[in-house]
Amino acid sequence: MRIILLSCLFLLSFLKASELNIVSDSYSGNQKKGVSKFSGNVKIQKTKDRLEAQSVTVYTDEANKPTKMVATGDVTFFVVAENNSTFKGIAQRVVYLPNKKEYNFFDGVELFQVNEKKTIKGEHVCVNLTTSQATAKGDDKAPVRMSFEIDEK
Repeated sequence: MRIILLSCLFLLSFLKASELNIVSDSYSGNQKKGVSKFSGNVKIQKTKDRLEAQSVTVYTDEANKPTKMVATGDVTFFVVAENNSTFKGIAQRVVYLPNKKEYNFFDGVELFQVNEKKTIKGEHVCVNLTTSQATAKGDDKAPVRMSFEIDEK
């Protein structure tokens, strides 16, 4: 049976102060340890941002504010930066650091910057939501690949 958790009190401050909706097949949490685990067909939505994965673990501090979110297993995402730059793509693991407003995408990353029509492929891609800056790293088997449209007039 699917568990629907709407507006979890300890997760409301995730990203910005707005409603966070999480749907998953199962949930376990330990507020004393600051760990909440969502497993099986996890779907997260907050304002315009969306993320889907097989599992998501949210870590919180003593004040129950999220400090880190780790999503694993066939992760798909759609995020909007502060300047309205829009990113979507896939990865096998995603780590979000709310205090830095930074996403780190790992393993088979394909990131598409919708507004700029740019694609970045690599093994580790980092996007800062405040600056909309992205960095990417490849490895011996898969170098970073980037493609974008050039307007030649």
